[in-house]
Amino acid sequence: MNMPVAFPAGLPAETETLMFQEAAQTADVVAAQFARNRDTVAALAAQLRAAPPPFVATCARGSSDHAATYAKYLIETQLGIVTASLSPSIGSVYEAPLQLRGALFIAISQSGKSPDLLRNAEAAKAAGARVVALVNVEDSPLARLADTVIPLGAGPEQSVAATKSYLASLAAIVQLVAYWKDDPALLAALDTLPQSLRAAWTQDWSSLTDGLVQARNLFVLGRGLGLGAAQEAALKFKETCGLHAEAYSSAEVRHGPMALVGAGFPVLVFAQPDGTGAGAVAVAEEFHARGAEVWVASVQGSSPAVPSGVRLPLDRTGCGQLPLADAAHPAFAPLLTVQSFYRAINALALRRGHNPDLPPHLNKVTETV
Repeated sequence: MNMPVAFPAGLPAETETLMFQEAAQTADVVAAQFARNRDTVAALAAQLRAAPPPFVATCARGSSDHAATYAKYLIETQLGIVTASLSPSIGSVYEAPLQLRGALFIAISQSGKSPDLLRNAEAAKAAGARVVALVNVEDSPLARLADTVIPLGAGPEQSVAATKSYLASLAAIVQLVAYWKDDPALLAALDTLPQSLRAAWTQDWSSLTDGLVQARNLFVLGRGLGLGAAQEAALKFKETCGLHAEAYSSAEVRHGPMALVGAGFPVLVFAQPDGTGAGAVAVAEEFHARGAEVWVASVQGSSPAVPSGVRLPLDRTGCGQLPLADAAHPAFAPLLTVQSFYRAINALALRRGHNPDLPPHLNKVTETV
């Protein structure tokens, strides 16, 4: 069992970090974003219904690319339109012309000024694609060249680790898909999302932070709509905690990587409240049986459940369930899991002696070519 570790001297208190304060703003950011962008999104959605694109291409890096993973699964499951991630280097390095006529090209960025992203958006527009920018800086070069801008409205974000801007990206995606599909269930769920995010922020994941203070490696698993959440969590473990974490699909982890898992190799599983959830829990049970410390994050009251007999908060010796607020629609679960996770990872970074606002060797804006 890991021994408690005292907070290192010279670090801010948990609630004093910029990461904590910015992540805590997410619910208000999303509520304001939905209200402000409603007319723009509704108009774009009507145009897309009238002239459906043959496919969707996304372009992003870092946390924004994890949002693009969510967009892929949401668009494909809700709209049946093939969605693919376009590597920024295709246009910026290889300068390879792509056949994008009629496609919907979604560029996701906080700063809107990374040269490779701009080059690809310019090429997509020249090739006849409709360019939509999900961007936080509204007067950025990306916003200026896009056919439609959906502002994230996250406001200034000073912590190097993106939080509210990432969740604002997911919120913009789900609002667009809800209006595009014109789905009553999705549209109704938009109204409840801010309150669900507030509830998610209050959840106690201290058992996870206690269990990972001395960890050196871990896997983060998700599948389908939850895969982007796993990718985002793995990145945050690395950049804020100095903890090596790799994200895998709960299906793909069986193809080789699972050989590493056993005692001393912890696993965090994001189990979606949909058809992928049972498989994710089955993997968690298998890893727990090998002696690995395993946590499962799932929405309260959702199926599948973690094995009976597990107590909350987590039993440090067993496979436990991290609590979450209820989601009005399965598509919203990744936003809630990540919101709860951000509070936990902020605390874990401090416990491990890291300032989550200032990861070593990293800058807030990365401009790649």
